[in-house]
Amino acid sequence: MKLIHRSLYLQKLIDVIGTPDIKVITGVRRSGKSKLLEAFKDYIQKTDANANLIHVNFNLLEFQSLTTYEKLNSYVESKFVEGKNNFVLIDEVQMCEGFEKTINNLHALEKYDLYITGSNAFLLSSDLATLFTGRTFKLEIFPFSFTEFCEYFEFTNTDTYAAFDRYLKEGGMAGSYPYKDLENKYNYIEDVFKTLIVRDIKQKYKIRNQSVMDSLVDFLIDNVSNLISSRNIADTLAISKVKIEHKTVAKYLDYLCNAYAFYKIKRYDIQGKKYLSTSDKYYLSDHVFKYAILGNKNPNRGRLFENIVAIELLRRGYEIYVGVLYKKEIDFVAIKRDEKVYIQVSDDISSEETFEREVSPLLKIKDAYPKIVIAKTNQEKYQFEGVQIFDIANWLLGEK
Repeated sequence: MKLIHRSLYLQKLIDVIGTPDIKVITGVRRSGKSKLLEAFKDYIQKTDANANLIHVNFNLLEFQSLTTYEKLNSYVESKFVEGKNNFVLIDEVQMCEGFEKTINNLHALEKYDLYITGSNAFLLSSDLATLFTGRTFKLEIFPFSFTEFCEYFEFTNTDTYAAFDRYLKEGGMAGSYPYKDLENKYNYIEDVFKTLIVRDIKQKYKIRNQSVMDSLVDFLIDNVSNLISSRNIADTLAISKVKIEHKTVAKYLDYLCNAYAFYKIKRYDIQGKKYLSTSDKYYLSDHVFKYAILGNKNPNRGRLFENIVAIELLRRGYEIYVGVLYKKEIDFVAIKRDEKVYIQVSDDISSEETFEREVSPLLKIKDAYPKIVIAKTNQEKYQFEGVQIFDIANWLLGEK
């Protein structure tokens, strides 16, 4: 399979070399965690002549004997070299029973630089504080961005808009890229979602009524970017004779988000400067899961655009919220330290009515932070009364 250099993530690992943290690479299944670890290993080999690399990849048969924490610990200790920079890289660490005991022990010895990856459901961000007694540095990996998609398929600047149309259909799950036929791509993507992501969740939490979880997943996929709550999900599923308590729905939603299948985005009252708890929005870790699992049922491009923008904002390090102002909704309030941006997303703003609907809520915001509309305009950025209008493909490629 063709590989590209994911420099954004690699640089983040390079920047924490030598720190005492346990470096944990997380993210949705098949997003490239193992490949990133290999790229990091290659970087160390090329740049540190004094490095001693201890690499355990539980995907390989040669390491299957190390599936207890005692054996894993003994193996790593046997490979230690005094006077060297000892790097420990462990891939799919959850395949070792009691792995946290080994990691905590190696960390306590203060002689290893530790890097681990694991299954999204078995190495949850919410579990890190309880699993590991040492400080952790979490690096979250996302599926391929549009920029990486263009690099992989060698699209040029003249192909930007056509490339985006293809990205909309094919998404960022790079494991599907070698397949030529779109149906085969979707079969691969559906298999990743159902047999790896959802299966992991069912196994970790010992979910007995698996059909209920499947119904919930289908509902969430079909309602990407809609405001929903656990109570109205339970009520809607009940109409289809799927019985589930709203408290159970809330638990399952947490499981799905902790495993990076979905991202929950809360609502924020812009005028009152407070968070609202009545309902939230959920976005897929990659928009292509919707096509692969539900086909072209309810192919609302505006919602898919919103999903793409949400994940890109997270990829760029923003905290994001759904803004509420005078009973009108702002798709995203994106915050990063002192930076704040208000964003509306639409598939098509060519009609005067749609343009007015997207721009008017932004014009009512009185502070001086940037306000932008992202849509498919097929042209360079322009402005309307201080609101910047971006083509979605250009914005994804970093147009300022």
